[in-house]
Amino acid sequence: MTTAHAIALGVLQGLGEFLPISSSGHLIVVPWLLSWPAQSLSFDVALHLGTLAAVVGAFAKDWLRLVSAGLRGLLARAPLGTSDARLLWLLALATLPGAVAGKLLDEWAETTFRSPALVAVSMAVMGGALLLADRRAGSGSAASMPLRDAMLVGVAQALALVPGVSRSGATISMALVLGYRRDEAARFSFLLAAPITLCAALLKVPHLLQGDQAGLALVGMAAAAVTGFASIRFLLAWVRHRDYRVFVAYRFVFAAVVLAAIAAGAGR
Repeated sequence: MTTAHAIALGVLQGLGEFLPISSSGHLIVVPWLLSWPAQSLSFDVALHLGTLAAVVGAFAKDWLRLVSAGLRGLLARAPLGTSDARLLWLLALATLPGAVAGKLLDEWAETTFRSPALVAVSMAVMGGALLLADRRAGSGSAASMPLRDAMLVGVAQALALVPGVSRSGATISMALVLGYRRDEAARFSFLLAAPITLCAALLKVPHLLQGDQAGLALVGMAAAAVTGFASIRFLLAWVRHRDYRVFVAYRFVFAAVVLAAIAAGAGR
């Protein structure tokens, strides 16, 4: 892997993690299409540290408020006493399905799931799901989200272990189906990205950073952080006045390109 490859992969991660177009799908398919050396899953997870920095930076005030409220609630023996404290615990609970799925399916994520054909199918199926979900957008706010809705969004996040599904695409789609506003669905999805990404990074990244790819991983992480921050700002501004159909169209086109490449014998 070269420095240029690491930067390109970081940019793909930053765009795909927050736009509902699947970072993992792009990290698998783009190197395959361009005949680049295949990077490890640990390298992909390292790139998530860059997007973790992006989402923490973009929502720094929110996280400070939520964590402060959570600590005050614990000290006052009223952990759910305020809406901010309650939201913090909802985010923690909604992380559990994805964490459990990641632990159980870790070996498959390393092997079986890293298939361009699976990515293409997942991109198309999830594109259809996002299109249908977008029509269900309502007026709900994440601040008043009940436990049931938070857990359903968490289950949707677990599906993103399959490349091409898209973590943001799955969680945003579920929130839209449940009747939340487009911008509120994105905001909850972005906040939910932080704990699950941190869990994955703690497991995978230390081993990678001790190896010979440490420098390239840091370059990719920086690219992912910058691009991810811009992607967050862009999507939140976009969905305040527009819908998600442009991302649906992109997913369908991407799936068609991958399937056409497979039919033409790419990767053989």
